[in-house]
Amino acid sequence: MQSKIDGTTLPVLSIRLEPGEKLFAETGELSWKTPNVMLRTTTSGAGASGFLGVMSRALAGGGIFMTEFSAEGGPGMVSFAAKIPGHIVEHTVDGGGSYMIHRHGYIAGTDGVRLELGFQRRLGAGIFGGDGFRLQRVSGYGRFWTTLGGEIVSYDLAPGEQLDVHPGHVGMFEERVNFDITMLPGIRNKLFGGDGFFMARLTGPGRIWLQTLTMPNLAHALAPYLGSEAVTDVAEAGGIGAAASLIGRIFE
Repeated sequence: MQSKIDGTTLPVLSIRLEPGEKLFAETGELSWKTPNVMLRTTTSGAGASGFLGVMSRALAGGGIFMTEFSAEGGPGMVSFAAKIPGHIVEHTVDGGGSYMIHRHGYIAGTDGVRLELGFQRRLGAGIFGGDGFRLQRVSGYGRFWTTLGGEIVSYDLAPGEQLDVHPGHVGMFEERVNFDITMLPGIRNKLFGGDGFFMARLTGPGRIWLQTLTMPNLAHALAPYLGSEAVTDVAEAGGIGAAASLIGRIFE
């Protein structure tokens, strides 16, 4: 299985499949393919087994169903285009570690990669982390691809080293990194600072990937170019749906 990422601001992931190879992707991610690549909608993809496994993946943002891609009669190609400005990155899991990804970050993975809900180790992170609570946990064996918004800034945290990050900018991190929520200091900062009440505190050791573009920030930047009624309508969609609706209305 060979992969190629083309483009810059709105990249495209193209994967060459040989007969017998399988690729599992989120439903709705397909952009184009060769005719000999077959699709099969299934609930058992990405390592899910049984009802609880499927629900765990769905709660993490992966959905109840996955799409299985395979090539018949010769090599084939399937492509996935980014839905927002950002980057697509390839990763590998070998059974010795796992990753936590923001809930819209996972695109696709090879057979043997497991996708499920990533539970927070601390109650505060779950209650106040916003989208940080709905993390996707990726483990198993194989290769997988993620999409992060805007530019990607990565850090290798030493043991005990900490970084405070707005929860929406946390794109991905190794599971061994501790994720907790801390409050901003000072009443004036909380009420008038415009940065919210809470920050995600990431503690090493481990590698983290931060994204510079968040969906709320993108929607907020586009809002002045739309009428108030349009902003109200698309705000109810939330996340990527809101941003896509805003962009669509601009070009109507």
